[in-house]
Amino acid sequence: MPRHRKGPPGYRLRAPGRLGGRPEAIPWLGGQGLHRQDVSGNNETLRLGLIGAGPWGRNYIRTIDGLDGVTLFRLASRNPESAGFVGPRCEISNDWRALIKAGDLDGVIVAAPPALHAEMTLAAVDRGLPVLVEKPLTLDIAEAEAVLDRARSKGAIVLVDHIHLYSAAWEALKRESRRLGPLHAVSTVAGNWGPFRKDTPMLWDWGSHDVAMCIDLAGRPPDRSTAHLIETRKTPEGEGRALALELGFGDVAARIAVSNMHKDKQRLFAAAFEGGELIYDDTRDGDGKLRLKTTPDDPGGTFKLGPGLPLERVVLAFAAAIALGLPNMDDVELGLDVVRMLARLEETLIPSE
Repeated sequence: MPRHRKGPPGYRLRAPGRLGGRPEAIPWLGGQGLHRQDVSGNNETLRLGLIGAGPWGRNYIRTIDGLDGVTLFRLASRNPESAGFVGPRCEISNDWRALIKAGDLDGVIVAAPPALHAEMTLAAVDRGLPVLVEKPLTLDIAEAEAVLDRARSKGAIVLVDHIHLYSAAWEALKRESRRLGPLHAVSTVAGNWGPFRKDTPMLWDWGSHDVAMCIDLAGRPPDRSTAHLIETRKTPEGEGRALALELGFGDVAARIAVSNMHKDKQRLFAAAFEGGELIYDDTRDGDGKLRLKTTPDDPGGTFKLGPGLPLERVVLAFAAAIALGLPNMDDVELGLDVVRMLARLEETLIPSE
């Protein structure tokens, strides 16, 4: 079973997300003080377990290593190079079930292939462990529904890493959108060269971000959708695809272009409101990631953004939820909405002529 010690965290938890509540941890002192406090009054660092040491798993390893108050205590990975990724105090196992059953963790991060997400998340929830699972929540609607049902029945803490929703720029976009009046339209462009994954279709890899962002901003799932395959191409690394998607939220249309054949990284999300257009560009640095345009010729004013890289903020939010013991179903509900929409888009995909 997980360690359960109640104590004051060194950050505050707030929930301005979709329909009132994605946990967002904002550090007070650069992330200091993210501890549990046991009955003797001794502070203890939150112990996290990580399943998976692929490229994204290694991002978690580096991120956790740079944060105060959290430590990577266990790693489950079959990568023979895993010992070189973590410190000497991290226990390494090639059996993820052993990690979950260890009984000395405060939470588990699942960064394995998405086909395994449901099994791993359900096993952790059944052991009473908080879970942070990578996107997409699953590749199957029934599995995503099972995760939500189990999380609700257990009063579990389950967060889904739709990473852009945790970024400081997205937080500012949501805040500023409230003063700009009704939403009129959304346009997004996203992609890069790759990844070309055998375990995750390109739509689910890239499209999960944009679908999550659209649903989060609209506050509800779309009522209609279309998907067109614009191009497919064989590359030495794998199959490349370009897709044009459209989601409808009443009178609001969200047009999404995603591809794993872009020469350079693209991550642009433009939301047009009655009072102006907010442009989130994740390829820009610092405060330039979010701009507000009030006229077509306006180059766009920027905003002072909060601290922290998106993955740091995800881990801090997870730590906050653990320390405060606050079950929150918003992430899992959104994760299920995203899975349902991606499945519908995949099923109705119109091939290129």
